[in-house]
Amino acid sequence: MLKQILTIFLLSTAVIAAAADLPKRKSGLWEITSASSAHTIAGKGNMTMTMCVDQNSDADWMQGGRQMSQAQCSKQEHKVERDRVTFSSVCNLGKTTATTQGVATGDFGKEYKVETKSTYEPPIGAMKDASTTITAKWLGPCKAGQRPGDVIMPNGMTMNMNDMMQKMKK
Repeated sequence: MLKQILTIFLLSTAVIAAAADLPKRKSGLWEITSASSAHTIAGKGNMTMTMCVDQNSDADWMQGGRQMSQAQCSKQEHKVERDRVTFSSVCNLGKTTATTQGVATGDFGKEYKVETKSTYEPPIGAMKDASTTITAKWLGPCKAGQRPGDVIMPNGMTMNMNDMMQKMKK
């Protein structure tokens, strides 16, 4: 389920990232809170994690998401208006078609918010649709010993997004 949620998130953010004039996230430590009906189905509730970001790894991660979306999405549209990006996509996740609409707001240097609504046909497990709100705020520099891409999960486990992207490519 984690891989499926990560894939959905990457595909959604890839449509946003395609907007060339979208500001880049500031390097450093970000607190990211995700409130999603997908989390409720998985029995986890809301999730808050931190992520160490730098410009290079963030660009690589978004590029990976764009490549994944180009391979899996038949539709990707976005519209940029000042500090607001609206987007929609239709993507294949295995045998499931995910149709997503969303909006991202904020300055991406200090904070941002992404709201999405997705439907899945056929459903992924018990999930026919999902609504997700992601809020993120910059906390300051990454902590000593953290690598760009490190995500610290609510249970304290650390995983690296860059490493996960490499594994997903295989």
